[in-house]
Amino acid sequence: MEDFRRKARLVAGGHVTKAPATLTYASVVSRETVRIALLIAALNDIDIWAADVLNAYITAPCREKIWTTLGKEFVRALYGLKSSGAAFRAHLAGCMREMGYVSCPADPDLWLKEQTDRKGRKYYSYILCYVDDLLVVHHNPKRIMDRINSFLPLKPDSVGPPEMYLGAKLKRKTFEDGTTAWGLSPAKYVQQAVKNVETFLKNNLEGRFSLPKRGDNPFPCDYAPEEDVTPLLEPGVATYYMQLIGVLRWMCELGRIDICTEVSMLSSFAAMPREGHLEAALHVFSYLKSRSNSRLIFDPKEPNVGESDFVECDWSDFYPGAEEALPPNAPNPLGKGVTLRMFVDSDHAGDKVSRRSRTGFVIFLNYGMIDWLSKKQSTVETSVFGAEFCAMKHGIENLRGIRYKLRMMGVPIKGPLYVYGDNMSVVTNVSKPESTLRKKSNSICYYAVREAVAMGETLVAHIPTKKNLADLFTKVLYG
Repeated sequence: MEDFRRKARLVAGGHVTKAPATLTYASVVSRETVRIALLIAALNDIDIWAADVLNAYITAPCREKIWTTLGKEFVRALYGLKSSGAAFRAHLAGCMREMGYVSCPADPDLWLKEQTDRKGRKYYSYILCYVDDLLVVHHNPKRIMDRINSFLPLKPDSVGPPEMYLGAKLKRKTFEDGTTAWGLSPAKYVQQAVKNVETFLKNNLEGRFSLPKRGDNPFPCDYAPEEDVTPLLEPGVATYYMQLIGVLRWMCELGRIDICTEVSMLSSFAAMPREGHLEAALHVFSYLKSRSNSRLIFDPKEPNVGESDFVECDWSDFYPGAEEALPPNAPNPLGKGVTLRMFVDSDHAGDKVSRRSRTGFVIFLNYGMIDWLSKKQSTVETSVFGAEFCAMKHGIENLRGIRYKLRMMGVPIKGPLYVYGDNMSVVTNVSKPESTLRKKSNSICYYAVREAVAMGETLVAHIPTKKNLADLFTKVLYG
């Protein structure tokens, strides 16, 4: 039932058919690409509309042979078949190509086309596809939606400026200087998730668990999940714990960066959770209950980068001929340029059992936060120097991927990647060509970061720990 209307569908028994050798699902646009598109749209003053395809899979031709006693009208891709998702994705791709859009090599579910707005300025129009949810970035989005509707029937009440997207509320914000930006708020999703948890605990588990009455911070005081020795959860409760972790991880994707570190730590125990881990997860929900409102603003204003903080040197003696590899098939950049910055940090030997460190970084496109990470490192580092170098290498690799994506989206990039770290030894070693490495165990990260600086792709500067925004992604908030 949807909006109190009963719906009926013919569903094929896909469980009795063999899986196709090729793709069986409908791929989706990445959340990172969505954040970039929202910022670029505001930066270039382009409108955004959203739409939902009506009865998505039924609109695509069927790829499998189906024996049925029904009439000839049932020749479309039925729900339930293993290839239905892939069939719809291929049908949608055909519609995009018919309209003149081309798939972005950096994200196949982002489609772009060169356009000219009402003022004669050239830019790239984008269509972002998340299965059957569409976002159109265009100066005249209604015309594009009408064209899509001629290929694929759209739900009439879903076409228009976006209000909800993937569980989060989308809304424009206007600053005092007249600049507009898109904001993403998961408040409604968070409130409903907390309500669902309270209802489940009330009706299940015989009252063994409940939300704490007060959660001032995501984690209880002095709690370390790796040292938890409480009894293991029985299979049914462990499954529910994994569901809670999935909900929390999606909140992080929608912009609740204040719980990223805690959720990352609890995710490590999804295979064999204990009672203490479930109680810690419920503590996070208690924290969210009193702090459900939040909004992540993708501010397109250009940042004031203090270029005097970044040291540029001649690396030709150490890395002769080093230069950034540019994609030969990148489209001609159009529109206003953007600046990429990253704050990176690590928590040395933060895991009290394995003594592995934690990497944390946050990436900004102009003033919009578009990517972040809190993750335990895969090796044990014997020094702060090594942990910080591993974190910086990981962050620069992500930055390089975003830089490539921006180029393939036709977005002009201003200057190199600006990286901020709070470890002076690391900053010195990657800023001075004459520095030498004394620890061979850190050589891969050492040379990878230095080469990125030598080719002019990256510049690194020191920032005090109190001003390092990445500190939130390596430290737990207790209370």
